[in-house]
Amino acid sequence: MSGDGAEKRVVLAYSGGLDTSCILVWLKEKGFQVICYMANIGQDEDMEAARSKAETLGAEKVYIEDIREEFVTEFIFPAVQANALYEDRYQLGTAIARPCIAKKQIEIAMKEKANYVAHGATGKGNDQVRFELTFYSLCPSIKIIAPWRMPEFFTRFQGRKDLFEYAKTRNIPLPVTLDSPWSMDANLMHVSYESGVLENPASSPPDDLFTVTTDPMKAPEKPEQLKIEFKEGVPVKVTNLDDKTEKSKPLDLYSYLNEVGARHGVGRIDIVENRFIGMKSRGVYETPGGYILLLAHLDIETLTMDKEVRRIKQGLAIKFSEQIYQGFWFSPECEFTRSCINKSQENVEGVVTLSIFKGHVYVKARESVLSLYNQELVSMDVKGEYDPQDSGGFIKVNALRLKEFHRLRLAKEAAAVSAAK
Repeated sequence: MSGDGAEKRVVLAYSGGLDTSCILVWLKEKGFQVICYMANIGQDEDMEAARSKAETLGAEKVYIEDIREEFVTEFIFPAVQANALYEDRYQLGTAIARPCIAKKQIEIAMKEKANYVAHGATGKGNDQVRFELTFYSLCPSIKIIAPWRMPEFFTRFQGRKDLFEYAKTRNIPLPVTLDSPWSMDANLMHVSYESGVLENPASSPPDDLFTVTTDPMKAPEKPEQLKIEFKEGVPVKVTNLDDKTEKSKPLDLYSYLNEVGARHGVGRIDIVENRFIGMKSRGVYETPGGYILLLAHLDIETLTMDKEVRRIKQGLAIKFSEQIYQGFWFSPECEFTRSCINKSQENVEGVVTLSIFKGHVYVKARESVLSLYNQELVSMDVKGEYDPQDSGGFIKVNALRLKEFHRLRLAKEAAAVSAAK
């Protein structure tokens, strides 16, 4: 790593923690001018304290970017429209945040005429892939410094103990303890926990692990009633039917659903997932607002979307979830998938009534002016325009292939019995 002028300027994704603080100083020792970048995506951190720390350690500039609104409207809401779930359970809170963070990092690098960007993601995880695929997509000429994949770095710092000792010698402010019992990552959409004591999938997470959601057993004894209004598959208003609170701005709406969901212990999962790079990992997640929206959106979607369109869209949702998880947000295939999902949402409009209670979300009612539900047509008490006799022919036509399949099977079985004699 060498060069002159702008070639020695790097924008570092900085958190203020031990790892990225050590990386900041290490980059400076390598002769780089370091510009630190911190993204506010809803995590509970003292960013001004982190700014001061970065400046003390020699950062040339420090950017603190509030991208919460963009995170909600351009990343979370498309995932809501898709009903995005990776491997049937994970709502992708970390994966969705990474392209949002990396996009702004590239914008800063271009503004500062920096030829390098750097991050502190490990060489075993998904985040390195998500960050770097975004970097290369948005700025093909960018150069990437990933210390945890560089032998000169990871042979010198084989664990937090080595980082701790390095920090002592370089006057880098130290964390309270050398080791934490688990690794935690937070943003507006979720909080994730992994590593440490969670690495054994046979062990239950400690009771004090969860930082956002109330233990469902200790949640309020009275359910909370919400109405959520959707237009084109996007939530546009939430109303609390108990205290009449209303929220309609995207960030306010999502934050409020987080608040309600957290209060009632909604959105906890404990899973083993398949990382993109090939290994399995165990993760524990809290996604209170996202889980409420998932169930509400699923419900209004089934009321307003054509059956065959929805079948195709379900397949697209699986592909979209994989694309997000694997870091391909800015790929041509993900752009295509999102455009198809957007098209499917044109008539997904209406209001869903929910009851939130002790870790569960119960859908109570739904209504829409674009509903495909025909009460008279489906009623057991009204004949309507449907002729029951038509069902007989419908059944016979669908039975043709079944009859032929089983005719052939019986013939083969008979032939086998005859040959055995």
